[in-house]
This record gives sequence, C-alpha cells and structure tokens, in this order.
Amino acid sequence: MKPPPQRAEGAGPFTTRVTWQRPEGDTVVWESRPARRRGTLAVRGPGEAAARPRTADAEALGRLRRLNGIASAAFVIGGALFALGAAVAQSGRGTAESTAIYFAGGLFFNTGGYVSLLQVLNAPRHTPPDGRLTTPAWRWWGYEPMRLDWLGTFALFVGTLVFGVNLLDSFLQGLTAQQANRLVWTPDVIGCLLFLLSGHLAFVEICHRPRPCLRSRSLGWWVVAVNQFGSVLFMVSALAAFTRPATGSLVDAGVDDWGTLCGALCFSVGGVLQAYERP
Repeated sequence: MKPPPQRAEGAGPFTTRVTWQRPEGDTVVWESRPARRRGTLAVRGPGEAAARPRTADAEALGRLRRLNGIASAAFVIGGALFALGAAVAQSGRGTAESTAIYFAGGLFFNTGGYVSLLQVLNAPRHTPPDGRLTTPAWRWWGYEPMRLDWLGTFALFVGTLVFGVNLLDSFLQGLTAQQANRLVWTPDVIGCLLFLLSGHLAFVEICHRPRPCLRSRSLGWWVVAVNQFGSVLFMVSALAAFTRPATGSLVDAGVDDWGTLCGALCFSVGGVLQAYERP
C-alpha cells in the first residue's frame, strides 16, 4: 500500500509542520508548538471549511498542564526577583543584597529552563498516517538535536546555567577589572546569546521558516516575542556592564540596571502569557 501524501515544512533539516491525508480523506496537520504545548493537532474532514482540534489522551494533557504551570510560575517569579534586584541596585542599598536577590531569581530561571526542556521530551508525538498523538514514556533527560524545539529549549536551559555561573562569580570581592570581565561579564554575555538563540529558534518553530514572522493572533507567538524582547534588553544590560580596564568603572551602570529591570519584567509577562498556552 502506498503511503498517504505528506507535506513537511520547516527550516533546513528541521520539520515544524506536517500535513498529510488519512485514508478516510481527512486532512491532518501537526505543528510542533501546539502539539507539545496544548497536546493538539488539527483535523479537517472532506468538505469541512474549518479544522477541528484532536487532542492527546488524558494522561498527556494532565502532564502538559502540570509542566506548563511549573514553567510559567518559575519564569514569573524569576523575572520578578530579577526586577527587584535591579531596583535594589538602583536604590544604592549595596551590591550584596541585590546580588543575593539575583541569585534567587536565577534559581527560578534554572527551574523554568529545565521544565521547558521536560515539556519537549515528554510531549505527545504524532504518528502519521493515522493522525493520532501518542504519549511517550516519561523521561528526565534526552538528546534529540534534530528536533528544533529540543534545540531551542536546550539553549534556554544552558543559558540559565551560564547565568548561574555569572551570579555565583558576582559574590566574589576585590576583583580587578580584567577578572570581573572574565568571571562575571563573559558568562553574562554568553547567557544572553544563548537566550537570543533560543528565542530565534522558537520563532523558526512558529513561523516554519528561518526568519521571524508576525502572528498577532497566536498566543504562542506573543509568548516568544515578549521573551525575545526581554532577551534583547538583557543583552543591552550585559554590554553596558563591561568594566573599563583603565578606570575600573562600568560602561553605563544606569543602562545595566534599567536593561535588567525591563528585561526581567518581560520574562514575568511572558510567564503569565505562557500560563494560558496550555491544553
């Protein structure tokens, strides 16, 4: 028997949307983000004008709700703590207090990054040609570099870990300008780059092409867009935090604090929006 016709879309070697025909004549559309966030794919019967969602089983949907709730709460709290740390730094009440608040926020970002990776590893998988979503066995870790959603969330998780190195090194006292740039500033910039990479890959997953697109009616698009704007502000903050070797002062302490504050609030808003992107 010949397999039903299929059309795959994506960027490069990555597939983010698959459309295929079932033997009964239904058209089934699997998209990466709706499948792993909401546990759905779209089915349109012959002659039907609009597609109807087909959901995964109850076990998968419950799993997705729990993971999404943990991830969204972690980013809301982590972003709020980062914003509070930036506000404390601006008030001039000392760096030790703000560093401790940043570190606490970083732990929540670590949690959100890892749970985002768990969402990918444990999301329902599509099984053409019958057009069903099946629930895989639970995994705490997996290596799937040929999946775009895995790469994006892996970059996000590693970025949170690198930020952790930056935050730990921030507790060190008496650093020279060169030491501060090597131990504190460099991990900060690397973490920002990984966040930006993760956001770009998330846009590719939603847009099914290498360049970003505008999908104003898509909640997932808004989640990615708000978080990516926060990542841009984090990068601006990181660049302003470079310590000049000649003077030992930052490039611009005000931009550093304000960039961190506004970027962190973006992640909190993104976490709130993510709470609604669930089954």
